[in-house]
Amino acid sequence: MSKLNNSNLPGDSSLSSVITRDQAIYQWETYILPGIQMEFEQDGERDIPARSESFSNWTDSLCKNGEISEWQYMNWTHPDSCD
Repeated sequence: MSKLNNSNLPGDSSLSSVITRDQAIYQWETYILPGIQMEFEQDGERDIPARSESFSNWTDSLCKNGEISEWQYMNWTHPDSCD
């Protein structure tokens, strides 16, 4: 977890540390995406809506757990693996 000065957290100065976008994407691709692939992509075709919803749910949970700021949650885009 990266330690950041509170002034580096736009929109939320109550968090003393957050994970980076790259860390969040790595965790999602490693631990969550394989389940999406098993459940929704058995035909070999990417299920873009399922991937996008899953990533959105993931970042929502990170925000609610205080692992990312509200600013990060509101401003991060989906990773390329959701395309």
